[in-house]
Amino acid sequence: MDLAQIFLNNQLWIEQKLKTDANFFTNLSQGQSPKVLYIGCSDSRVTAEELMGTKPGEVFVHRNIANMVPNTDLSAMSVINYAVSHLKVNHIVVCGHYYCNGVKAAMQSADMGILNPWLRNIRDVYRLHKAELDSITGEEAKYKRLVELNVQEQCVNIIKTSDVQNAYKDRDFTVHGWVFDIHTGKLIDLKIDFDNILKEIMEIYRII
Repeated sequence: MDLAQIFLNNQLWIEQKLKTDANFFTNLSQGQSPKVLYIGCSDSRVTAEELMGTKPGEVFVHRNIANMVPNTDLSAMSVINYAVSHLKVNHIVVCGHYYCNGVKAAMQSADMGILNPWLRNIRDVYRLHKAELDSITGEEAKYKRLVELNVQEQCVNIIKTSDVQNAYKDRDFTVHGWVFDIHTGKLIDLKIDFDNILKEIMEIYRII
């Protein structure tokens, strides 16, 4: 990509926005009040706002390799804290995608250097669900199922946080797990049972 083209594209975008709304940027500068925190993958093929059809200011977005939410990642924990406790979002979405290179790398027996500790979190998901995953014969089907299970476990990690437990107590709040199918463009709702997961883990992970 020619980087100079990016600035030309930016100017065209500004002109287009002002043509439809002369106060677009003035209003945008007033602040944000999104109702959704979206945690997705950094994959260049998966653009959060575009696939959801949302406008600027409607979704707070955090992305990293394989849409992970380990409790040791201060970036993810800070995003959750700010979105839930300060912006007061009512929904957190973890969105994975089929054919995720991060998940695929975690399935390989290979030294990935600095990526090793990050991918270990995905391998932990495999370990937790080894019986189910090993019963799947097709490699592609196993790969796609691990994508789904990884989303599920990241949702569990989110529910363990004090910010989410407090929000659940104080207002109408929930966590969702989705998968984006690159082959079809469809968003798939994994129908994460937020209430049931919360009840199951509270004995150990209750903070509030």
